[in-house]
Amino acid sequence: MHSLSFLGHVGVPSQVAYMWLVMAILAVCSFLATRRLQMAPSGFQNFMEVIVEAFHNLLIDTMGPEGKRFFPLIATLGLFILTSNLLGLIPGFESPTANLNTNAAMALVVFVLTHIVGVQVHGVKYIKQFLGPIWWLTPLMLPIEIVSHLSRPISLSVRLFGNIEGGHIVLAVLFLLVPLLVPLPILVLKLLISFIQTLVFMLLSMMYIAGAMEEHH
Repeated sequence: MHSLSFLGHVGVPSQVAYMWLVMAILAVCSFLATRRLQMAPSGFQNFMEVIVEAFHNLLIDTMGPEGKRFFPLIATLGLFILTSNLLGLIPGFESPTANLNTNAAMALVVFVLTHIVGVQVHGVKYIKQFLGPIWWLTPLMLPIEIVSHLSRPISLSVRLFGNIEGGHIVLAVLFLLVPLLVPLPILVLKLLISFIQTLVFMLLSMMYIAGAMEEHH
């Protein structure tokens, strides 16, 4: 029986309950890391600063200095996804990211923000990227571009869901069939996948936003 399954009796879906749990964990971590800020960080403050600094460096390397204004979003996505993925490795708990609805909500935020930023930076000219380089190619390029952009949130959602949920299923089957040492390599692989899928979601989100800010020719 899952640790938060009792919430299902009051109409709260399990993925929502575990999402609240992840948010609570991150809120507590934020409080612990900032309650006694020091110029020379140590302990938990130092641990959190290493993670946040890694996210910041990744954003600068991917988007450049102009991407700093998106750091709160990207860092939040990274912390939430990573914590959610790792939560599923604890027996009796589920990963919120193993549910397609959770991933779709994050992907839609990125999708909407991408086009808002594109319009803010380029104005009405942002629409030209959907029309192709030559006017007579518009009937061909317009549907291709629309499908391409609509596939982005689907790709983000399904990729994260498939890798996390698939890992849970494989691990569960192996624990049932061979409950001793064989599942341990899969558990290590699952841990690696948790980090990789967090990185992939963050990188694709940054690339989509950065692409919307670039000048299209």
